[in-house]
Amino acid sequence: MTDLTGSGILLASNSGSRKAMLEAAGIAFTALGADVDERALEAEMEGAEPGEIAQALAAAKAATVSAARPDVLVLGSDSLVEVAGRRFDKPGSREEAAEHLRFFSGQIMTLHSAAALARGGQIVWIGSDFARLRVRTLSEDFIAAYLAAEWPAVSHCVGVFRIEGPGVQLFESVMGDQFTVLGMPLLQVLEALREEGALLS
Repeated sequence: MTDLTGSGILLASNSGSRKAMLEAAGIAFTALGADVDERALEAEMEGAEPGEIAQALAAAKAATVSAARPDVLVLGSDSLVEVAGRRFDKPGSREEAAEHLRFFSGQIMTLHSAAALARGGQIVWIGSDFARLRVRTLSEDFIAAYLAAEWPAVSHCVGVFRIEGPGVQLFESVMGDQFTVLGMPLLQVLEALREEGALLS
């Protein structure tokens, strides 16, 4: 892989799509999942805007990993899905995934993606973006066939889809940045990495 970084970073995530984005961009990194109680943090922020919650989760992941590895610049990221005023987390089971898809059918999905950088346990940057995706009307036959093909891979995905795979079949249109849809506002992250000296300018 071509290394365009001044120094490597630590990704506080095991997300395959986020790893793929950084790899494709030529960013040297290592990945380490963050031990953050996401549901507890969301409960504390009950009533907050989804974008704010996504930022808080991204920051919590970055800060948690950074506290243990203060010598490395840490990147945390998180995504939240909102449909018809209701916030959705990753499905806990295939049955719940099917319920989510039935609710999404024919609706506008707003996907909030956030990222944060931490050094020495302190947040040094945070950013976010959102995209709107129009879900087509989904038949029960499609939902069953889709989950037969994509489960359990999409159990790790808010919105129950991988846009780079069969999940693209859920949508009629997408309004927003492709990286945001993939789960991280990458262009904002790249600029922040340049400002922090972790990416060549």
